[in-house]
Amino acid sequence: MLMPHPSVLRSLLERYTELAAADPSDALVRRQTEDTAYTLCVTTGTRDIAEALVAAHRQLGRVREMTTAA
Repeated sequence: MLMPHPSVLRSLLERYTELAAADPSDALVRRQTEDTAYTLCVTTGTRDIAEALVAAHRQLGRVREMTTAA
């Protein structure tokens, strides 16, 4: 499986977190949240945003381990 660049993954996580905290009654916010969730799922190879968030954090944790071990 291809691995997304860590900066892309971090950016998607930050964006999703910001949008999840925004007003869900705003149609634009809802659409952007859905789009970001979809992109996170595709990027992590998952089908559910909860799984995508876990996978993204796991992947970033591995990157962190690799850079601190070097």
